[in-house]
Amino acid sequence: MPASLYFFFWDVEAKKLDPSKHPHYVINRLLDKGNLEAVRWVRRNFPKDLIVETIKKMRDFSPWTATFWSRIYNIPRSEIKCLDPHYLTMRRKLWPY
Repeated sequence: MPASLYFFFWDVEAKKLDPSKHPHYVINRLLDKGNLEAVRWVRRNFPKDLIVETIKKMRDFSPWTATFWSRIYNIPRSEIKCLDPHYLTMRRKLWPY
């Protein structure tokens, strides 16, 4: 992973992060918080199936970001975990802002 993307991994030691061992975490973080360079890097370095699987199963995406990627990859909203109504309700209770 290029050093220019380390900025997005403020909560871990980015130099030691191995994208091949933690692909869902890396994809999630870069698609949710990253810039255009980060998105391009993800799309070049991970297969489409893995990206789609990550969008579907990771709950750390913001609802807005998940909706955006659902449209890019033609994923029904009902298949995306973080857009599940139950999860969204729970999320609002924990963080109402």
